[in-house]
Amino acid sequence: MDPLLQQFYGQVIPHSTLMSVLFEYSAPNYKIHRWLKDGQLWSLKKGLYVVSPLHSNQLISLPLVANHLYGPSYVSLEFALFHYGIIPEQPMQVTSSTTKRGKNYENKLGRFSYHKLPAEYYALGIENVKVNERIAYMIASKEKALCDWLVLTPNLKIYSVTGLRTLLLEDMRMDKSILKNFDVEKIRLFSTTKVKPERINLLANLLETF
Repeated sequence: MDPLLQQFYGQVIPHSTLMSVLFEYSAPNYKIHRWLKDGQLWSLKKGLYVVSPLHSNQLISLPLVANHLYGPSYVSLEFALFHYGIIPEQPMQVTSSTTKRGKNYENKLGRFSYHKLPAEYYALGIENVKVNERIAYMIASKEKALCDWLVLTPNLKIYSVTGLRTLLLEDMRMDKSILKNFDVEKIRLFSTTKVKPERINLLANLLETF
């Protein structure tokens, strides 16, 4: 492993940062090309990289990558629900919410999808998770992750507490012991933004029965 890359283990690296490290090189882009070719560096998208975990022996935080690939964004929906232990099956991609148009990426670390939300609603319920002194990422709170899922899932025909209970506990196999500890007042707040308020209030009504 090139010693110049060791300082970036586990981080997402913009092209400009690599250029600043290679300022003494006459052909810095060629050096970056060589790192990519020999597998020390992986490209996430044009101008964004990580040090290969196969060389560094350090895991890359997928939520961190998701935040950097496309923004503003925070990890949410199925990936966050699995992260919190609310659903039992790990999703096939890292799912995020954004205020920009929906987008998808695929690279050596996996697939990443982004789903558009109105800005007023988007801004609520975001948590900052600090992995270590150098690495932190943004993720929906458990309440917001579930609300995002309800808001963004198309063609949901849920009109009653009983129907929503069946969807969450039987169809999605969500963990009731975790849902019981949700903050219902936070969920009521999300409904005030007028983004699918019927669905969000229905969730709050259901949780109050647990």
